[in-house]
Amino acid sequence: MQHQAQARSGAPRERPPDRRRRDHCRGRALYAPFVHDVAQRAAAAGRTRPRIAVISLHPEAEEKAAALAELLAEAADGVAIDARLITGRPGEPIRPDAIDDVDGIAVGGGIVEEVRAGLEPVFAELRRQVAAGVPYLGVSAGAMVAAEGSLGGGSRIGGVVVSPEEDGEPGGELEIEAGIGLIDVAVDVHVAQRGMLSRLVAAVESGLITGGLGIDERTALIVGEGALRVEGAGSVWRVLPAEGGVLVSTIGA
Repeated sequence: MQHQAQARSGAPRERPPDRRRRDHCRGRALYAPFVHDVAQRAAAAGRTRPRIAVISLHPEAEEKAAALAELLAEAADGVAIDARLITGRPGEPIRPDAIDDVDGIAVGGGIVEEVRAGLEPVFAELRRQVAAGVPYLGVSAGAMVAAEGSLGGGSRIGGVVVSPEEDGEPGGELEIEAGIGLIDVAVDVHVAQRGMLSRLVAAVESGLITGGLGIDERTALIVGEGALRVEGAGSVWRVLPAEGGVLVSTIGA
């Protein structure tokens, strides 16, 4: 069994050709462990084409689902995959039958509260499938909602700013809502790039959460049998309560 959480950057920026090639290869490497496990599960079921439910609840859901499916296909390294593109909108949650009989489930990013709300009707089914060995991939908000307690988008705790805010745009309170429950500590993303480590630290210190994992962009956290594993260009930040404060450490690739 594997579940994989990732943080990826949003809109791509123009890069020199050699930099684009390196980024492309790194992207394939990030998804390769998930696709490998999916292919193994499909083979055990007698299928030559692995079936992956690719779910997007992003405001541009169709485009984002197709882009994620393309990245998974590239990571398959020549193995044909059957990607089921599943899209949702606010007020239109994902139906349980949309993820029936698949070998892997990939959930993309978006506004975390909307991703959580769209997946909530299938939380129990997602837990059941992952417990049965179906690999789960969460990208950005898809990683955040995999936790038992899903962090929202707020930037304040008790009215105190704990993460960067837009100029002239006061942020809301950080709220914790029930997530899928695949990981027993909270997950945050884009940590080094968007200055989100302070939010994790404050959330643990205040007692809002009992511990947290923060994932840098272009970085994957792989949770399976044995120790946590990290792939990619960045780090995963582990924040735990300690006597008199919190303990912060990193898990590198």
